[in-house]
Formats: sequence, C-alpha cells, structure tokens
Amino acid sequence: MDMERVIREKLAEIENKENVRIIMAVESGSRAWGFASPDSDYDVRFVYVRKLEDYLKLDKTRDVIEWQLDDTLDISGWDLKKALQLMHESNPSIFEWCASPIVYRCSPAFEELQEIRKEYYSKKKSLYHYWHMASSNYENYLQGEEVRIKKYFYVIRPLLAAKWIADHGTQPPMLFSELLDAELPEELRAIVNELLDKKQKMPEMGLAPKIKELDCFIKKELETIRLAADQTETDRNTWDTLNRYFIKQVTERPVPNPYELLPSIGIDLVALTRYARANGKTLTEINLFRKGGKETC
Repeated sequence: MDMERVIREKLAEIENKENVRIIMAVESGSRAWGFASPDSDYDVRFVYVRKLEDYLKLDKTRDVIEWQLDDTLDISGWDLKKALQLMHESNPSIFEWCASPIVYRCSPAFEELQEIRKEYYSKKKSLYHYWHMASSNYENYLQGEEVRIKKYFYVIRPLLAAKWIADHGTQPPMLFSELLDAELPEELRAIVNELLDKKQKMPEMGLAPKIKELDCFIKKELETIRLAADQTETDRNTWDTLNRYFIKQVTERPVPNPYELLPSIGIDLVALTRYARANGKTLTEINLFRKGGKETC
C-alpha cells in the first residue's frame, strides 16, 4: 500500500469535511526520527486555517482536529492560532514539526513559518522539555531487568537533543543518526547501534535486558542537562511577527479553485496549476470527482 498517497487523501478529506485549509502536514514520530520499527504507525501532524469568520465568533471553535487513531495511522492537527501561540512559548513540538524531514503537505505559508520559527526558539525551554521527556520515560519504562527497546530511544534521543542544545545553542536535528554522530560518546556507539538494529527489525513490543553502561550515561546526563537548563537565561519574545503572520493567513483570499468556477469542459490548466501551487499540492495529488455538472477537488 502506498501510505504516502493514503495520507495525502486523508488530508484532502479533512479539508473537505472540516472546511479548513491545511498549510502543512508532516511526520512527527519515529519515522521522522529515523528509527521506526516494522510495525510503527504513521504519526501525521498538520496545521490548518479556518475561515476568517470562525475566528471572529463569540463562541469558541475547537482548536484541535483529531482525525484518526489506529494501529496504522495517528492523524491530528492544530489550528494555526494554537500553533502560533505555542511557537511564541517556544513549544518544541511545533519546532520539530517545522523541521521534519518527511513532509506530506507544503505551501508558501509553511515555508514562511519555517523562517519565522528561528525568531522564537528558546534554548532554556527546549532544554527543560527534552530533560523532562527523557526523565519521565526513564523513570516510567527503564526500571526493570528487561525493558522495551523502543523506550531506550525515547530516553536517549531527547538526551542527545538536549546535549546538542547545550553545545550548539540551536534547534537539534530531527534525525537520530545526526544526534548520535554529534553527541553520543564513542564508547557507547556500538551498544546503541546494536539496539537500533534490533528495534528496526523487531515489533514495537520487543524486549531486551537492561544495559548498565547506558543506565550510567542516562543518569549522569539527566543531572547535567537539568543544571544547564537552570543556568540558561530566560528568553523574551514579542508577538509582533506572529501577529502579522496570523492576520495575513486568515485574511488572505485563497486562490480560487478552478474546478468550482469553470465548466467541466475546457478546464484552464494555468488556473489549475496556480491553485495547486498556492495550496501546496501537485496536479497528480488533486482528486477529481463530478458534482452538480462541475468538477471540484
């Protein structure tokens, strides 16, 4: 099954049924990090924009769409306003979405957001985020004599991401392999590479004996990262850039869909191409069907 095509069709379905415009959609989990298991699901995350009037209503519109959650697909998204509010607070989730190497939907709005995020990155908040992620996973899942292999990576990855931040002061790369090369001590690489090989060949529930060398590394780094976060200065951000971007996105008139404007014969290919580009689609991604004597997508 072509999962990328399935995901793109799901995104189009969301737009049609929820009456929203999706400006970005990416992979956010182990597949984006580069250590998926054979049965790993697809963690699809997206940001969408509603019509202007939805933002002006007195009654609050829900700012999350939770579309699908099963053994294969986990699809959910945030309203643009929520995403920008979290970016202002330097929430690492939205930063990781913007840096994902696997993109299912792109647009000029997404490309602009990727640039804006650099202005709102907080070293201190990111250090605390990755420290908390590593610490909670270690305490909850790596205390027995046998542990799930998957959970080692949900501790090691945030630890290495935090080490990257402490060393470089920038957003860490998404790919686990880049973090390994830059931040993992040489004497641990063979151990971690062996675990990685097992994880990529075994189901999600695969177990392995607890590894003493990794435990010592994890405990030491948790203390070091917490101290580094405590000593890092707090960042102060304004709302100006995000406000301008938000107003632009909710007030910008979308490029008309030519299938809704033109008869089913003589479709203007130039208009169709302009529509596709503005909405982050390709011509082959547009799913056509007849409705009321017109074709729409």
